Amino acid sequence: MSEDRTAGRTRAALAVARAVAPRPRLWGEALSTLSRLAPERWWRHPPFLPVPDADYWRFRMHTAYGDEGKGRPTTAEVVDYLQWCQRTRRWRR
Repeated sequence: MSEDRTAGRTRAALAVARAVAPRPRLWGEALSTLSRLAPERWWRHPPFLPVPDADYWRFRMHTAYGDEGKGRPTTAEVVDYLQWCQRTRRWRR
C-alpha cells in the first residue's frame, strides 16, 4: 500500500478522533463503529491503527464525495453520522 494512502487514512482517523473527543456521549458509539469498520488483525499492518481497509475507505469516500481524492468527512459529518448510528441502534431494540 502506498504511503500516501496510509497517510490519508491516518489523517482521517485523527480527524474523527478530534471530532469525537469533546463529545463523551459519542465515545461508545465511535468505538462500536470503529470495531465494525476495522479489518481483522489491524495491529499487524501499517498504520497500526484500527482504520478501515484502504479499498473500503476509497469506496466510501468516492460514494460520499465523488472523486476519491477530493474529500474527507468534516467534524459535523462525523458527529451527525455517529448520532444517526445511536438513534438507529435505539430503534432496533
